[in-house]
Order: sequence, then structure tokens, then C-alpha cells
Amino acid sequence: MNILGVSAFYHDSAAALVGSAGIIAAAQEERFSRVKGDWRFPSDAADFCLKQLSIGENIDFLSFYENPSTKISRILEQAAVTAPTGIDIWPASIRSLALLGYSLPERLLELCEDPDRIRFVSHHRSHAASAFYPSPFNNAAVLVADGVGEKSTVSIWSGQGNSLTPIHEMQFPHSLGLLYSAFTQYCGFKVNSGEYKLMGLAPFGSPIYEQKILDNLIDLRSDGSFRLNMRYFGFQHSESTITADFEELFGAPSRKHDQEPDRHAMDIAASAQAVIERCMLRLAHTAIKLAGSGNLCLAGGLALNCTSNTRLVRELPNLDNIWIQPASGDSGGALGAALQTRASEAGAGFVRKTPNKKDAMKESLLGPSFSAEEIEASLEKNSLKFHRPISSAVFCDTVADALASEQVVGHFDGHEEFGPRALGNRSILADPRQDDALSCVNLKIKFRESWRPFAPIILEEEVSKYYENPTYSPYMLLLSNIKPAFKSNTTTLQKAREQGVKSATALQSAIKSEFPAVTHVNGSSRLQTIGADASSRARKILDVFFLKTGCPMLLNTSFNVRGEPIVGKPKDAIACFLNTDMDMLAIGPFIVRKCEQSELARNLVGKQIFNAD
Repeated sequence: MNILGVSAFYHDSAAALVGSAGIIAAAQEERFSRVKGDWRFPSDAADFCLKQLSIGENIDFLSFYENPSTKISRILEQAAVTAPTGIDIWPASIRSLALLGYSLPERLLELCEDPDRIRFVSHHRSHAASAFYPSPFNNAAVLVADGVGEKSTVSIWSGQGNSLTPIHEMQFPHSLGLLYSAFTQYCGFKVNSGEYKLMGLAPFGSPIYEQKILDNLIDLRSDGSFRLNMRYFGFQHSESTITADFEELFGAPSRKHDQEPDRHAMDIAASAQAVIERCMLRLAHTAIKLAGSGNLCLAGGLALNCTSNTRLVRELPNLDNIWIQPASGDSGGALGAALQTRASEAGAGFVRKTPNKKDAMKESLLGPSFSAEEIEASLEKNSLKFHRPISSAVFCDTVADALASEQVVGHFDGHEEFGPRALGNRSILADPRQDDALSCVNLKIKFRESWRPFAPIILEEEVSKYYENPTYSPYMLLLSNIKPAFKSNTTTLQKAREQGVKSATALQSAIKSEFPAVTHVNGSSRLQTIGADASSRARKILDVFFLKTGCPMLLNTSFNVRGEPIVGKPKDAIACFLNTDMDMLAIGPFIVRKCEQSELARNLVGKQIFNAD
């Protein structure tokens, strides 16, 4: 049985292919279209997935990650309830109705001509299936929290063997995801893409507004259920997530996008983060209690909040194990829809193969890969000078030497990652011990805010020497504090403030550790641990780097610049390499050094690659 899952028409559209033996492929449309967070129908991603089928094979079912009729009903109900104040968002609502009512059926029938073979899986069930079915657990509590699906905003499920049973849900407009998005907008970041910036900013501040939020914005109960005070939120009737009352409550207007975060924005971010963590702790505790299992699975956009996830690991008294879907956003909904359809259609014949320790996600390396011939053709087309080392060992040694000599390397190899985090195959790598690596990669390569933290990729067997628990994080979804032996005790965040340091950039620079490029202002790192059996070549490069330097970690950030998706094709990687200050491109079996390229190639190649296939 082959099932193609699709998510589309909100944000982060994707396609995923599931077969009888498990997950075959998955990819986000943005990697093909080069439009960050692309919401359009994932034609290219679906085409990639279908090409993974053997000759003569076809899909048995096509599964969509939402129930469009339920979503249409909610849009119409919302328009009626908020009229006439909601007139500002009616044009957007009409576009959504047209997409769901007309475009969606047409596009689905292009992929599957038989309407009897098309299935619709509710949004939250798709998320829950993406979390439970690939997990290593035979039974688990499943918690889904996001902005909104059709109507659901939070749901709790019981996963048992081959089935998922709903236990509890909360509905729009009461949403933790939309609460967090409101603070994202207030702090000057873009809704639906800047929430991770709010999470990164939170450690710079103090949660001095936490109680104000709990007293005015959200009525939080002991079991984690809640209601928002809609007086402060605008998303029901305007394009803004907040109202003037929201700004008045916190005593300042929203921060502009181009402003450096000030102390007020830092404290707001810290306070919003504290409230979200409190909510998730209570909801997770309830989920485990209701499901009767100490295993917990997470999905939905809030499952990408590493700080919240880490508090669950450290503080939930009834938690035995946790597993978080690495593509927890809407892209993962495509995978969940396919997995749920496989379970539903197979019925009693469905046998779920549960891994012993690890999950069934294949390291989330589920996207396209490219042959040496394809990569070489792209390099030659743009007149680049490149080398092909005689062996994999020589290749890794060459890259490790470059990293040890403080060069920044773009690494492109193997299957592309599915989800928002680069896990080694589409990564920018650097030595984390450099004092200026953080600012260099932020400003000269990523072209983003200089205070933003980077994550380390670290050898799994070495991590416990450097970091406190939790220390198993293969998908970069948990935080760990660096051990005191590797950080300076002379400067703390509080001392830096007392000394008059105010800006986020200066505060980040004031905090010292042996690995400054991957140590955040509060001493934490968003770990990616990588085991000896990992398929990514990044592991082999890190092994050699460790032997040469004694350092078991590298700075690992996604291979892209600000505002663009992670690179998809070789031409995207080459363009990013040439248009930034990266020193080396390690692409497939080839090494490309910036210093060896002609001025003509540097000036022409970027322009050509951005527009050529």
C-alpha cells in the first residue's frame, strides 16, 4: 500500500510518501519553489515523492491533512460572529474559501483521478499521527498544540498499538499558538515565521510580566485548559494579532521590525515564554494522566519550542520518555495524514513496526538527494574550479582541516532534511571555539540579527562530558546547559546588566564560554547529538575534526541566508556559497574553495544560479 500525504494552503506546504514498510520520502514545497514557508499546493514536492515509487507502482490513496468542509464551516461561522468588525479580513477569508472549495479538489484530482481514493484526515489527527506512529513507543500520550487546525487548537490523544483515540480538545479562538504569535508580532517579528526568534530572545530578559499575562490575557486552569481574553487579540477580526488594548496593557507600542530589541522586548519575550511553558507543563501532565502512559509524544507548532520541551523533560514527575516529531509544523501534517490513512485503510491487517530504541523517521533525512554527475554538471555550468578528493577519508580530512583553521564551510550531501532544522546534510559548519564565529556567521553569511544563537552538532558519546541533561537530542529539539567547567564565572547576564550593557548583541558578547559560538546568553545550547551509526557525512567530518582538535562539536546552522528556505538543489547551494563570505563548499564528493574562484565567476555565477535550473 502506497499513500501520498499532502498539506497545503496555510503555510509550510509539503508532501510525504508512506508505503507498507514505512516512510519512503517527504519534502517541503519551499525547497523547490525557493519561497520561504510556501503555502501553495506542493506540486514539486509531490512529484519528488511520486518519483520514489518503482516503475509500474502507483499510489493507492491520496490523503489531505485537513477536513476542508470543517474548516470552511469555521471560517463562515467566524465571519458571522465578528460581523461587521471582521470585514477587514473578509477578502482573505474569501480567498481561503476559494482555495478549499475549488482549487483543492482540482489539485487533488490531478494527483489521484479516482475521488474514492482520496481521504481527508483532520488537522490535529494528522499532527497526532505524525507524532505517535513514527515514535519508538507502543503506547503513549500524544499532545498537539498549535495555532489552529479546522477548529482545534490543543488536543490530547491516547496512542495504543495501531490506533489513536481522541481524549480532549480545545477550540478556536482560544489558542496557545496564537497567544505566542501575538507576542511575536508585538516584539517586532513576523507571525508564522518569527516565533523562534521570540524564543531566542526570551533568555535575555526577565519574566516580569508573567503575572500580568496570567491576570489579563489568559485564564489558565490547573489541568492546562484555558481561555483567552479576546479584548486583547485581533486575529478574529483584523490582520493584526493584537489590539490597542494589548499595547496599552504593556505600556508601549509594538516594536518595529528594524529596531534592535530593547530591555522591554526582552522582558516581554521572557514573560510570554514563561507562560507558554507553564501551560505546556500542565497540559502534558494532564495528557499523561488521561492516557495512562508515561510516554509522551508531541507535535504541532509549539512542539518546536525547545525551551518548553526541555522543561517537560526536567520537571514532569510522571514522564518516562518523550518523542517529538522533528517536522512538527504543518509540513509534518502531510506525513501524519499519510500515516493515519495507512493505519485506517489496513484495518486489522495493519502491523505497526515499533523500533527498539530509535524512531522510524530515518533521521528525518527524507528529501531529495543528487548524484555526483548532477552536482558536477551544476559546478561546470557555472565555470567553478573544484576538486574531487581520492577517497571519503581524504575528503573529510580536507574539510576538517578547513574548519580547524577557522574557515566556514557549507555542507551539501545526501538526502535533504524534512522539517525546519538542518541536521548536517544542508548545513553551514564552523569551529564553535572562535570568539567571532557567532557574529561572522550571523552578519556575513546568514545576514541576520547578530544576537541570534547557533546550535552545536556534537558527538553523541561525548556530549555528557560537556552538557547537563537532557543530552540526547538527535533533532535539535531540546536545550542543555553547558557544564560550569566550560564557561566563565566572571560574567553573568545580571552582572553584564549591572555594568550597563543593554543591547542584545552586547549582552550575548559579554557571556563567555569555551564554545562561545554555540553558547546562548543563559549558558544553554540547542543540541543536536549525532550517533556513530548516523548516515550523514557530517558525523564523519566531526569525527576527524575531533581527532585533530579535541573538540567534539561544530557550529551547525541551516544552509541558507535570512529570508530564504534551506537550500534544495546544488544550484541553490552554489548561489548561497558565492553570495556570502563562506570559505569552502563541500558539495557531494567535491570541494570548492572561494579563494580559487575567478572574479568573473563570483560576479556572474550567483546571478545565473538564482534564475537557472
